[in-house]
Amino acid sequence: MEFLTTLGQQFLATLPLFVLILLGYLAIKIGRWQKTVTDSLTKFTFYIAFPIMLFQIMSHFSEHSQIDIKLLLVFFGSSFIVFALGCIIASKCFKLNGTQSTMFAMGGIYTNTVFVGIPIIKMLLGDNAIPIVAIIVIFNALILWTLATVCIEFVQMGKLSTKGFVKAFKNVSKNPIILGIFVGIVVNFTGIPLPQFIDKSAKMVSDMTAPLSLIVLGMGLAEYKIRDELMLTGSICILKLAILPIVTYILAKIIGLPTLELQVVVLLSSVSIAINCYMMARQFEVLQGPIASSLLISTALSSITTPLILSIMMQLPFT
Repeated sequence: MEFLTTLGQQFLATLPLFVLILLGYLAIKIGRWQKTVTDSLTKFTFYIAFPIMLFQIMSHFSEHSQIDIKLLLVFFGSSFIVFALGCIIASKCFKLNGTQSTMFAMGGIYTNTVFVGIPIIKMLLGDNAIPIVAIIVIFNALILWTLATVCIEFVQMGKLSTKGFVKAFKNVSKNPIILGIFVGIVVNFTGIPLPQFIDKSAKMVSDMTAPLSLIVLGMGLAEYKIRDELMLTGSICILKLAILPIVTYILAKIIGLPTLELQVVVLLSSVSIAINCYMMARQFEVLQGPIASSLLISTALSSITTPLILSIMMQLPFT
């Protein structure tokens, strides 16, 4: 009964987030807004709102608790483990080729750290957890794009080169979200005083970014459809929403990650697949249908699975 009570509380706590996603989805499906509206709001959120929010939070980085670098080992270590498992499942169970197996496995680990992860962490764990997320965001795109590029390059060419590494690094270094984080860290550690009107303006943008991002995500999801190959889609969602959080939790306990960091990495690993994963599928022209379907289904399912995972963690005596 205590567990069910906790689950109900966590579900109610996260429900407003998914209501905002639904609001954005219905705005496009029922309101029939033009695609240009979604594109413009997405561009504003990604290029302006999120960089400002992360800049504002990271400029006060030293006010938060110290970050344990072991969280990177846990988050990406578990991702590599599930990635390898996903490649094996794709090859042995679905008889996919090397490129398809890489994309299948990538769907099982590419977390929507920005549009879903940050709002959920901010609501459930507070601002003290955001610097932890920011550290992961810095490396997430670089490591996963590099991993996918290198694996696909190896499959297609039978050899590795520095070209994939350099291309991935250049793309990530131009990412406005990464730039916002780095500029905020520089301001924090150099002690450069921010004028109060700038700090307050950044805080106002920061407060509106999380809800705006969820509405924009819902608008974007309205473009996708659940297609064929549901066995592939279902397997990707199981890897992402169930297997990855379990592996992350086990690895976090083995390494001895502190409670807050443990909660952050497990919750992040439990949220839906990132839109970037679909963009990756389009770039490599492989499994676009299953990845798009997984994106839609995992977002809907995570409204239940994420609070469930948090409730389970809170009930464990050694958390």
